Amino acid sequence: MFKKSVMKKIFLCALAVTLLFSCSKELDIAPPNSITDEQIRKLLESGDEKKIQAVLGGMANNMPKLVNFGALSSESRYGSNQGFDVMRNLEGNDIVFGNRLLNIFGSDEYNLLDFISDASDKNTPYWNYAWNMVNTANKMLNYLNPETVGTNKKLQEYKGRGLILRAYAYNYLMENYQNAYQQGGKAKLGMPLYDTYSPVQESKARSTADETYAFIKNDINEAIRLFKEAGIGFTTDPSDFDLGVAYFMQAKVSLWTGDWNTTISASNEILTKYPTLMSQATYGATNKGTQTAPEMRPEQNGFLNITINPEVLFGFALGEAVTVHNWWMNPFAEGNGGIGQGFQRIDNRLYAKIDNRDYRMGCFMASDWGDYTYPTNGDKRTIPMYTNLKFAATHGLGSDDKKNVGRVSCYYMRSSEVLLMKAEAQAQNKDDQSAKQTLNTLLAARTKVGQTTLTCDNYTSMQGLSTLEMVQFQTRLELWGEGGREFYNNKRWNIAVGRAGSATHVDKSTYPVSKMTLQIPLDEMLYNNKMVQN
Repeated sequence: MFKKSVMKKIFLCALAVTLLFSCSKELDIAPPNSITDEQIRKLLESGDEKKIQAVLGGMANNMPKLVNFGALSSESRYGSNQGFDVMRNLEGNDIVFGNRLLNIFGSDEYNLLDFISDASDKNTPYWNYAWNMVNTANKMLNYLNPETVGTNKKLQEYKGRGLILRAYAYNYLMENYQNAYQQGGKAKLGMPLYDTYSPVQESKARSTADETYAFIKNDINEAIRLFKEAGIGFTTDPSDFDLGVAYFMQAKVSLWTGDWNTTISASNEILTKYPTLMSQATYGATNKGTQTAPEMRPEQNGFLNITINPEVLFGFALGEAVTVHNWWMNPFAEGNGGIGQGFQRIDNRLYAKIDNRDYRMGCFMASDWGDYTYPTNGDKRTIPMYTNLKFAATHGLGSDDKKNVGRVSCYYMRSSEVLLMKAEAQAQNKDDQSAKQTLNTLLAARTKVGQTTLTCDNYTSMQGLSTLEMVQFQTRLELWGEGGREFYNNKRWNIAVGRAGSATHVDKSTYPVSKMTLQIPLDEMLYNNKMVQN
């Protein structure tokens, strides 16, 4: 686990300070250094919402924010969850990094150099990120046993948040540190399962993959039950852990493990509440200027401004949002993805398959763009063909200063992905007709205004594909550049990296699925004598 004893000491000190000095008079608790777990539980069992909020409110409110995390290190690649995701984006087929060989952050990942070995600095941050979430969730869940929670709606809500965070973290560990469940992972080891936190807790051995996924699913199912009993449905605040987030996790984990019926039912729960998809007007950047002097306002881009995106289940507003993803993906940002010339481009092989009636084609430059002037030093860059405009903006939200280009919101879950998960589960379930109907909903929403509505039957490049291949193609296109999804789907679909046939890829490497599973980090192997290496 992640620095278990140190983290526990920090937590105990912080909790003691919060309880004893901020709330001692209000809660009428024991003097400093005398509070016990029993006293804390009595405060919680009192049913007094004010006391419950004072004791656990801060921790519970912090649960969703740990997903949106940006303080693991000073290096942007591995200093935030979004940095992790962008690095995963580069380890696939569909994203091209620049238009020449580069020696900047991201080039090692794009060139598919070692990122899986136990001593790699590109490995451990993923482990630490996930275990930090597990530990933090368990610290709060320690106080929320069934007897304490009872039927108290506030405690049910708080426990649900902790369970969702723990499930999210364990699923993240399995995505990275084990083969995909249906590609050999089912017969392999999962993770050590910790459902409590203690400074003297012994390290545990790895459970089986089946046991790990059963643990994850139980957390999700219990969270759904608790949210329902607490009256927590689909809330209007996108930064909440609510019923929508719980069902999203249920659909995702069920898809990974081949439980197609649960994927479909969980997806339906969400799509009933989120029936509206993004329109052409808000899907990516709209240029109101020229190529050399573009004006792309993030206010009109649903990927950068979640307030206009009807698909967002889980995300964070300006000020709360981690914005590393935008700095890397936005060609007009003064970071490695823009002025550093690490332009995030689409592979020409995928671009060529986009139907001319599909407005997503406009999310990528059809030709080189002439010199763009970056504001700080007046440096100019020619932005190459195929660079994405999906995440592009020349200004920040609410700003006329181009130096504020990074001022955006962010999202982690949206309903288009849910629709694609449902379609895949239907295709995997041999229900081709239903899968095509589900895909047709997405295709209709992605048809250019004034064009014949796209369907599975008339989408040019989808002719001759199996229904599952149709879903896979649309998933690659719809989720391009989002959350490292291609990397994880390639693991799940058993699709190797193969760039030799690409005209745009600078690095022409191949990379097998068997090397997409990270080794357990060296520090963990040394710390936990029960740990077994992959």
